[in-house]
Amino acid sequence: MNKLANTDNRPRLAAFGSSRTAADSTAYADVSRLARAIGEAGWNGMTGGHQGMMAAFSEGMDAGGGHVRGITLERFPTPPGNSLSEEVRAADFFERMGHLIEQADAWIVLPGGLGTLAELAMTWDLIAIRVLEPRPLLLYGDMWQPVIHTLAEQLQLSTDRAFDCMQICHTHTDVLQALAGYKERFRR
Repeated sequence: MNKLANTDNRPRLAAFGSSRTAADSTAYADVSRLARAIGEAGWNGMTGGHQGMMAAFSEGMDAGGGHVRGITLERFPTPPGNSLSEEVRAADFFERMGHLIEQADAWIVLPGGLGTLAELAMTWDLIAIRVLEPRPLLLYGDMWQPVIHTLAEQLQLSTDRAFDCMQICHTHTDVLQALAGYKERFRR
């Protein structure tokens, strides 16, 4: 599973999203097209390596020329026919989340459920309290605006500017523009 790719000179975008999105759904096709455009724009990808949004993102990224690192769980088999360029097996969810958060140059949060919300919360908190250097934290899709609105009204935050580190993106253009601005400053 180690497809040859030059992974050192391209920034890496980690994608969080539902594992339950059907491969024949509109959302799956949309995320695959988006990831292809991101790969063509010079980014590599990283996902949890399983089905749903993770598979859609991996397929698109691979089609766009990006290297895709899958951080998969030892307790689950890797789906056959995946589009991963490389696979890293994690012992548990916490190790997996650590890889996805710490090894990324930016993150995109796709439509998802509780696991996606947990990944968003951990990433967001680490940026907000400055454990991680500021990098793009993009929330893609219509589901995120009401979630963030509710959180902004209800949470007691440890920092006054906690919401400044995320950007809600409704279109492919929004995502690509946010990443282009960051990629210009990217240096390894």
